[in-house]
Amino acid sequence: MAINIDKMKAKLSAAQGKGGRKSDFWRPQDGENVIRILPSPDEDPFKEHFFHYNLGSSSGFLCPKRNFGDDCPVCSFATKLFNEGSQESITQAKTLFARQRFFSPVLVRGQESEGVKVWGYGKTVYETLLSLVLNPDYGDITDPKEGTDLVLAYGKAPGMMYPQTKVQPRRKSSSLCDDGDAACEEIVATVPDLDTIFERKSTQDVQTALDEHLNSEVDAEAASSTTTKYGGAEPSNDVEAALQELAG
Repeated sequence: MAINIDKMKAKLSAAQGKGGRKSDFWRPQDGENVIRILPSPDEDPFKEHFFHYNLGSSSGFLCPKRNFGDDCPVCSFATKLFNEGSQESITQAKTLFARQRFFSPVLVRGQESEGVKVWGYGKTVYETLLSLVLNPDYGDITDPKEGTDLVLAYGKAPGMMYPQTKVQPRRKSSSLCDDGDAACEEIVATVPDLDTIFERKSTQDVQTALDEHLNSEVDAEAASSTTTKYGGAEPSNDVEAALQELAG
């Protein structure tokens, strides 16, 4: 039996997309953007991940606790800061708590030649997308043959500090591509595994990132004593409520 070269090309493209390269990710441009969310191999194209930000030079990394149930030194440290109760410690803790983000594989209309991209968005958009899927007028918006393109209106509203994304489905369903089923299958085959596209750090790696963050603000001795003071506690109910507030 001969090897299917087209499938091998698709597999290579998918494998090369698992490294979380900057070019793999997409964000809307100001104004109107049209995309198609693609089906994923595990039938869940709306992935939820929790990230820690604001730690030194790191652009963000997966929280071991919120994603995998492992110990997380940053969560423990932030919890103790929050429970200390001062305005300063609470403010600092909120910058360290894990933040919720969602991701979907998409094909950007007008940029199809660039291949599959990964779109990251917040909870409001996530709820809008799930509502569309559960609406019988739309159903599976990712279906290659009878799915639905989405129009994203992206930008800052007057008086708003941050840009917002409004999602509007096309009125009619459409095919993913105009080049036949084989071409559509080739595109879908390049969808990356969104559960592995981000690097998973060990608890020790996260501890190192936290130590480096503390050392960048205070001397090594003070950082060590601070880590000892705030290490090892489990979140209280108040902290969990704060996490939910941040996630929203």
